Amino acid sequence: MASVSTAPAPGMHQIDLSKLSLPQLAQLKQQLDQELNVFQDSLQTLKIAQSKFVESGESVEKITPATKGKTILVPLTGSMYVPGTLMDTDNVIIDIGTGYYAQKDIEGAKDYFKRKVQFVTEQMEKIQMMGVEKTKVREAICMMLEMKMQAQAQARKASTS
Repeated sequence: MASVSTAPAPGMHQIDLSKLSLPQLAQLKQQLDQELNVFQDSLQTLKIAQSKFVESGESVEKITPATKGKTILVPLTGSMYVPGTLMDTDNVIIDIGTGYYAQKDIEGAKDYFKRKVQFVTEQMEKIQMMGVEKTKVREAICMMLEMKMQAQAQARKASTS
C-alpha cells in the first residue's frame, strides 16, 4: 500500500495513494508539477537577488580611504553612465528596498550585505528542501499512476481473453 506523507506540518495529512482514482492522481501530479515550477522560479529570483547582494558587498569592500578622489562611473540608468569623483569613502547610500535608501558607514554596509546574502541563502535552502520533499511525493504519485495503469491494462486484457 503506497501512501504519501511529508514531514508533519500544520494542515498536512497523510494520503493513501492507492485509494485515489487515476484522474485524482493525475490532478495531484499536475498540482505538484505546478508547485515545483513555482519553487524553481522562486529559486531563480532568489539567486539573482543573492548575486546582487554579493556584488554590492564586493563593491563596498573596494571603497577605502585610498580610493578618495578617484574617478568612477556613476550609473544614471541600467546602460548609461557619467564620470564622477569618489568624495566620501566613509559612507554609502544603499537601496534597502521598495524605493527606500539608507546611509550607512562602510562597515555597516558590509554587515548589511553580508546579512542579506545569509538570509537569501537560508531562504533558498528552505525552498530546496521543500522541493526535494515535493519531488519525492511526485515520484510516489508517478509510481502509483504507472501501477494503476498497468493494472487497468491487465484487467482489459483479461476481460478480452
